[in-house]
Amino acid sequence: MITVSIAEDLPEIRNSIERLITEQPDMLLLSASANAQEAMPLIIEKQPDVVIMDINMPGMSGIDCIRTIKSDCPATQFMIFTIYENDEKIFDALAAGASGYLLKKTPSEKIIEAIKELHQGGSPMSTPIARKVINHFKETKSPGHESLTNKENEILTLLSKGFLYKEIAAKLSISVGTVTQHIHNIYEKLHVSNKTEAINKLRKNV
Repeated sequence: MITVSIAEDLPEIRNSIERLITEQPDMLLLSASANAQEAMPLIIEKQPDVVIMDINMPGMSGIDCIRTIKSDCPATQFMIFTIYENDEKIFDALAAGASGYLLKKTPSEKIIEAIKELHQGGSPMSTPIARKVINHFKETKSPGHESLTNKENEILTLLSKGFLYKEIAAKLSISVGTVTQHIHNIYEKLHVSNKTEAINKLRKNV
């Protein structure tokens, strides 16, 4: 039996989720609150398996509510249920301790699936939210040789083959000073301090 609590200020949405939970033979509704202040003591007392939490409620936000009580409910899984799709809200919620993030347009059957998935240790997210999370980590991954310009990649490749600065300059018809500046830029972009580290990073990314 999965025990569930709800924190949602809009009565029609709260009542809809209440009905949905009570209709499930393997779920038990423990509490349904209209704001965070009302929800917090109930969640701490009842220790539900899953909490469905709105973000924008009168007074304290759902994100602040999770942040405040997460340590008091170590086994409880929090799932955001909101209209907000912006990056700031998503990452604030996850940082506060939410393990799932559903949009309010999610169909009823998907909400039930998400509760079960969350209870089983998953992190259910609406498709647009999951895509934003993936894109965020793509954009913030460690810099690799793909961040270099074509000329910088060319110079780094020649360095890795043992060419000297003056040989690279002659091969590319540029000055030794220009080669040196390119190499300085390469080190900065790859966060390395010498030729060996730069070449090792190139080889890892090939």
